[in-house]
Amino acid sequence: MLIGLMRRVLGAHKGHVAAIVVLQLVQAAATLMLPTVNAAIIDEGIVAGNNALIPGLGVAMAAIAVVQAATAIAAGYLAALVAMKIGHQLRADIFTRIQSLSSQEVAVFGTQSLTTRATNDVQQIQAFAVLVFTMLVAGPAMGLGGIVLALQQDLALSAVVIVIVPLLLLIMYRIVRRLIPLYLEGQDLLDRAGSILREQIIGASVIRAFVRQDHEVRRFARTNSALTANNLQSALLVAGMLPMIMLVVNMSSVAVVWFGGHRIQAGLMNIGALAAFIAYILQILLAIMMAMYVLTTAPRASVCAERIDAVLSLEPTVRDPEAATVAAVPAAGRLSQDLPAPSCRLEFSSVGFSYPGAEAPVLADITFTAAPATTTAIVGSTGSGKSTLLNLIPRFLDSTSGTISLDGVDTKHLPLQTLRSAMSIVPQHSHLFSGTIADNLRIAAPAATDSELWAALETAQTMRFMRVLPLGLATPVGQGGTNLSGGQRQRLCIARALLRKSPLYLFDDSFSALDYDTDTRLRQALATALAPATVILVAERISAVENADLILVLDDGHVVAQGTHAELLEGSPTYRLIADAQLALDGTL
Repeated sequence: MLIGLMRRVLGAHKGHVAAIVVLQLVQAAATLMLPTVNAAIIDEGIVAGNNALIPGLGVAMAAIAVVQAATAIAAGYLAALVAMKIGHQLRADIFTRIQSLSSQEVAVFGTQSLTTRATNDVQQIQAFAVLVFTMLVAGPAMGLGGIVLALQQDLALSAVVIVIVPLLLLIMYRIVRRLIPLYLEGQDLLDRAGSILREQIIGASVIRAFVRQDHEVRRFARTNSALTANNLQSALLVAGMLPMIMLVVNMSSVAVVWFGGHRIQAGLMNIGALAAFIAYILQILLAIMMAMYVLTTAPRASVCAERIDAVLSLEPTVRDPEAATVAAVPAAGRLSQDLPAPSCRLEFSSVGFSYPGAEAPVLADITFTAAPATTTAIVGSTGSGKSTLLNLIPRFLDSTSGTISLDGVDTKHLPLQTLRSAMSIVPQHSHLFSGTIADNLRIAAPAATDSELWAALETAQTMRFMRVLPLGLATPVGQGGTNLSGGQRQRLCIARALLRKSPLYLFDDSFSALDYDTDTRLRQALATALAPATVILVAERISAVENADLILVLDDGHVVAQGTHAELLEGSPTYRLIADAQLALDGTL
């Protein structure tokens, strides 16, 4: 999986990778030449008493060292550059893929896990890429070249190499084999710790209200302790690898000096050759240690690559139609150019929706027409499918049966951008982004003037609290709008939707946090502002829908009744039950 992911993202960096390979080959060749030149200085210069030879060989050795350093620096720079570009590309790819996923597909991974995959996991891949590109060619070239040149210096003494290399490889194999499951467990624990921390931050007021701080501390402590134990175990394995390798290296060096000294005494080996042999042994061991660093990071990088690939390989169920499909629908071309139009007609024809693997559909046989300049309201008990029905219109979810059409065009035949440009949406959960109030409003209309912003805010009944804000439109908004009340967030979201002059407006229970006085004034203002548009409204309050032109009553995913408020009070027991309960609570029945 790791190799496949690296291959996928390296396509745009072939030139840089080729340059790294060439530079590292030159670096490895220079590194391997230095001990041979050094041996010549000792044997042919110092020992032979040929002092005239020493300066020339010294200059050559210095030149080789400069080439080695220069190519190493250049290769390291390019390696870091490519690794950072890989990280940039992966983060962009993950972000783009997440943007295309529906809410049910995001739920497969979870918000915290997706955040970790786009940040920590990508960072692990970057760190691995730096090591790989730094040691991609230099390590193997130095290792193999060192073995060949060591054998060339003294064949008998090379028996030490034959013993230590397999021993070092065995040590690394055993440790890496234990690291892989530890890293996999560690990433899952990291996701869990992040999820708990996020829940505790978001739900801090609830935790304090029910005096559950100690319980939450214990819950986090259990995961934190498990994560610490996992990291400690993997760190001990990695930390233990280096002393074990150094022990083998030092014992090998002692053996080489011991046996090499005896061979020199016996006249079977020169001093310079022994010095070169020791240098090549160290280069072989250095190459093995480079491989060790790569192998110790490879398991974690491999786990991260699997997690990233799981996101990138998940094909979104809601996709743009193929170009041929769009071209086959003449009206689709007109819509793509003319939307947003002054008004539009929305039709549901036997629409159903089921989650994959569910035993029963969430929605079944939904049929109705929402005409221009009318308001269609959807009411029903909690879990009846109201929000799901609304989410089918902009294709946040795709219907599993039936047809939804906009001005006679099946919405599945329209590009998503075209479809969603035709509507303004106020979601059930009023979400604002970090920035200012003006920044949040201009999400719907980037070119809107300040006067247009104030007009939308006035229609949304925000002026009472906007007047007391000293910075006005420049008032900072915390992430998620946490520095504002629920009613203030809802009204700002409504103002944001009003800024886009759309033929279709969708309100998903967008008045639930408002008091009755504000609710009444807001609905009166919206009736005037949205008069020519098609309005679809999901609401819990009967007072919010009683003036609608058409009211759909949902029960267990089915439309059990539809009509006006007066018609439903007469003919729908379900609607009458909801209305009676709410009016009784209001004291108006």
